[in-house]
Amino acid sequence: MNKTIFVLLDACRFDLGTRNLGFLEHMVDYGKGAKYRVRGELPSLSRPIYATLLNGLPVHRHGVSSNDLICRLPTENVFSLCQAHSGVTAAAAYSWFSELFCCAPFQRPKDRIRLGARGDIDYGIFYWEDCYPDSHLFADGEYLRRQYDPDFILYHTMGIDWAGHMHGASSAEYEQAILAADACLSQLLPLWLAEEYQVVITADHGMSSFGNHGGSEDAQRDVPLYLFTPRVAPTRQEARPISQLNIAPLLCHLLGIQPAAEMLGQLEIPLSAL
Repeated sequence: MNKTIFVLLDACRFDLGTRNLGFLEHMVDYGKGAKYRVRGELPSLSRPIYATLLNGLPVHRHGVSSNDLICRLPTENVFSLCQAHSGVTAAAAYSWFSELFCCAPFQRPKDRIRLGARGDIDYGIFYWEDCYPDSHLFADGEYLRRQYDPDFILYHTMGIDWAGHMHGASSAEYEQAILAADACLSQLLPLWLAEEYQVVITADHGMSSFGNHGGSEDAQRDVPLYLFTPRVAPTRQEARPISQLNIAPLLCHLLGIQPAAEMLGQLEIPLSAL
């Protein structure tokens, strides 16, 4: 199995991510990675799109239609498929990922740290405060990566989303949160690549100037996708958005496992053999 890191920068919209993710843009400029524009599914809400990103299904198919619907995701997903191929999974992420892929509802004393517990995520460190610092989140993920050597690991940050809700996407605070995430990645990405990980970086949704998301405007739906893997040629494909349904089957192909039959993505991203 090909070790793969999945970074989810919650609420990082395409245009302002492009303007402020300076290190990632630098890597694409110098042919070290690829960048695509992704059109997010609707509703552009977190919990429904977390499910879509990992199982490749639109909301009406997987049934997680609201942030308020607390349940375990009943479908096959990238975590469960990785496990089925004898891979190890991990996540440093918001508590909703624990509910979707481990057990629901989330119980803070019991589920904050899940090491070798039952569920689709073998090793997890989960937070529930939206203001949890991205720097701490990346440190959590690095502990899991180094300690348990997972084949597939998710790093899910909330700093950009928090700043957007507090101040709106037109604020200095929102753009500063994107810059802060980029600063963390500028330290970690070279290390990951030197250790021959494949790295996928994207967002679930964007953010409106009023500090909202859930609707259909471009600002709330369009997000960047950065790919660092020898299987994807360095390129910029920013004019025509690709479907967010690509992400789950893409992750499966990068891992070297067969996507679930029900995953709907047609893989608009050309892949080469390793």
